[in-house]
Amino acid sequence: MRRKITLLAVLAAALMVAAPAIAATQHSAATKATTITVKATEFKFALSKTSAPKGTVNFKVTNKGKVDHDFKINGKKTKLLAPGKSATLTVKFQKTGKFPYLCTVPGHAASGMKGTFTVK
Repeated sequence: MRRKITLLAVLAAALMVAAPAIAATQHSAATKATTITVKATEFKFALSKTSAPKGTVNFKVTNKGKVDHDFKINGKKTKLLAPGKSATLTVKFQKTGKFPYLCTVPGHAASGMKGTFTVK
C-alpha cells in the first residue's frame, strides 16, 4: 500500500512539473494564422491590414482591376490573376521586420503596385 501511495505521489509531482510545458506546446500549436485581404486594381494594392504578428499569414488576393496582376511577398508569389479572380498566398514569417510586396507584371510596380508589410 505504501508503494502505491509513493508511486502516486511521484506521478503527481511529475505532472505538476510537466503541465506548464504541455500547456505551452498546445498554445503554440493552437496559434491561428492571420488573414489579410488584398485587393489589386490599376495600379495599387489595398491591404485590409498593413501589419501582423510573426507567424503564418494568409493573403487572400483578389484582382478587382481590368488587367492581370499577381502579388509577391517574402519570396512567394500568386499565379497571374485575371480580372475577377482570386488566390490565397500563405507565407510564414519567421522574423519581425518590414517586407516589400509588389506586382511582378512588367511596369506595374513602377506604376505604384508595391508597398511594405510589417511583421511585429
